[in-house]
Amino acid sequence: MKTKKFETICVRGGYSPKTGEPVVPPIVASTTYRYETTEQVHELFDLSAQGYFYSRIENPTNTVVEKRVASLEGGVGAVLTSSGQAATFFAIINIAGAGDHIVAARSIYGGSVNLIQHRLSRLGISCTFIDNDSTQAQIEAAVEPNTKLIFGEVLSNPTLKVLDIATWANAAHNKNIPLIIDNTFPTPYFCRPFEFGADIVTHSATKYLDGHALQVSGIIVDSGNFNWAKAYEETGKFAEVVLPDSTYKNISYTQKFGNMAYIVKARVQLMRDIGATCSPFGAFLLQNGIQTLALRMKQHYINAFRVANFLELHDKVENVNFPALKNNKYYNVACKYLPDGCSGVLSFEVKGGRDAAGRVINALKLV
Repeated sequence: MKTKKFETICVRGGYSPKTGEPVVPPIVASTTYRYETTEQVHELFDLSAQGYFYSRIENPTNTVVEKRVASLEGGVGAVLTSSGQAATFFAIINIAGAGDHIVAARSIYGGSVNLIQHRLSRLGISCTFIDNDSTQAQIEAAVEPNTKLIFGEVLSNPTLKVLDIATWANAAHNKNIPLIIDNTFPTPYFCRPFEFGADIVTHSATKYLDGHALQVSGIIVDSGNFNWAKAYEETGKFAEVVLPDSTYKNISYTQKFGNMAYIVKARVQLMRDIGATCSPFGAFLLQNGIQTLALRMKQHYINAFRVANFLELHDKVENVNFPALKNNKYYNVACKYLPDGCSGVLSFEVKGGRDAAGRVINALKLV
C-alpha cells in the first residue's frame, strides 16, 4: 500500500485489528498482564523481549496513541505522559542532570519557563534563555561545555513568534547536541519539525491533539535522527544513553535499540521511576480526538485568520500577534515552516492597557 495520507493516519494510525477484533481500539483498564512462565516475565523486565507487564510503563490503549502521533510527526517512536508539563520535563531530564546546562528560547510557554528556571534549577540543571530571533552564531555562543540540549517552541505561547527551526537545529548539531521543540500549537497538521532538523518533539496533547478539552496528557516523539553514540565519542556527553545501564542488566540503549535509544530510555527509566502515566481512558479519549485533527485544525485556522483580520483593522486594538498576517514580523518565516496555516491561537493588545484589556475579556460572550 502507498504511504497513507495524514487524514488516514489520524483515523487508523497505530491500530490494525485482526479478524474478530474490535474496530475501535479498546480501553485496556488493566494494571498487569498474564504470562505462562517466570522466564517470560524475566525477559520483559530485562528488556530482552517485547510485551506489556505493568501499565505504568506501557499499556495497549496508550500504545495506539503513541504510534499514531509518532507516525503523524514522522518519528520512530513516542511516549505518552500524564500532561504536557510531564512531557517537557521527561524530554529534558532524559538526557540532562545535575551539573548540566541547557539553552532555551526566551519566549516560550510560561509553564515551561517556570519548570526550567525554578524546578530544574533545584535539580542542578541551569539554563540560558536567549531571544527567539537569535542568529545561528548567537545560539552557538550560548552553548557551554556542559550544555546538553536546546529547547524551543514552533509557535511561542502566547506571543506567536515563529522559531526558525532550521537555524536552531543547525546550531544544535554544530555543537553535537539535540534540538527539542514543542509543537503544541501547530500540531503535525501544520508543521512537522523533524523535516527541518529538530530531533525531539513534545506536545501538550491536552490542547489540539485532544481537541475537546476532555483529558490532560502530553507526548514525546523521537525522530530517531540524532546520533547519540557519535556525540558521546566526540564530546563525552550522553553517556547515560550509550553506556551500560546497571538497572537493566547493563544493556546499552544505543546498541540494543539503535535509533530508538532515546525514546526507549525515556519509557523504561523515567516511567518506571517517576510514573507520570496517562490513564488508558485518557488515551482512549485522545485517540478519538485525533481522528478529527485535520478537519479541526483547518477550520481553527480559518476562524482565527478571520478574527485576526477583524482585530487588525479595529481602532481600539494596538497590535495583533498572528504570523499569517502579511504585516506580521514573522510572516516570511511562517511561509517557510507553516505554509498551510499556523494555528487557531492568536493574541492581541488593546489600547488603554490592563484595565481596557480586562473590560474586553469580561465583555466576551464566546471565546
